[in-house]
Amino acid sequence: MTTRTITGLYDTYPDAVQSVRDLEAIGIRHDDLSIVANNIDDQVATEKSNAGPDAAAGAGVGAILGGGIGALAGLGMLAIPGVGPVVAAGWLVATAVGAVAGAGAGGATGGIVGSLTSSGVTKEHANIYAEGIRRGGTLVTARVAEERAVEVEQIMRSNHAVEPTSRERAYRDAGWKTFDATAKPYTPTELAEERQRNRDLTAVL
Repeated sequence: MTTRTITGLYDTYPDAVQSVRDLEAIGIRHDDLSIVANNIDDQVATEKSNAGPDAAAGAGVGAILGGGIGALAGLGMLAIPGVGPVVAAGWLVATAVGAVAGAGAGGATGGIVGSLTSSGVTKEHANIYAEGIRRGGTLVTARVAEERAVEVEQIMRSNHAVEPTSRERAYRDAGWKTFDATAKPYTPTELAEERQRNRDLTAVL
């Protein structure tokens, strides 16, 4: 069976969670889903507490805060060079961590870009997605049969996934070149400013 990796970058954590819920609802397996959320400003804990105990339910998203089954269980918090703390779960992160076994949690990260490219995501898009996480976003990734790719892409778009080419253009217009794992992570204040810029950009499009 031919499979494809479908990836959606989200400016808000709730949009990403909704995509994971919707993908589970159409039968995408837990083991084929992954989520990586920037958590410098504790957005995951904040969103969960604001939305109630079931806010992170579905497709094992609750597993990133403890418990759960399959590949989404037991990964929790990681530190990504150039990004800072993230809440992460699923096959993408498991692959990345495995690729740097023995290097410590922080080393997992170059493996995320590498895991995306080895799964068929272009190098350009993989770097945009890594930069998007760095700037406060959340990445959802699904491995699906080729015949389900369009359906999964539509679900991700319907929940406001970022269009990577447009986002790349905005980054480059501001002087960005590529994801830099040696860069200093954003502060919570800088993340708030970046998220506002993204909202403004989305409103224009």
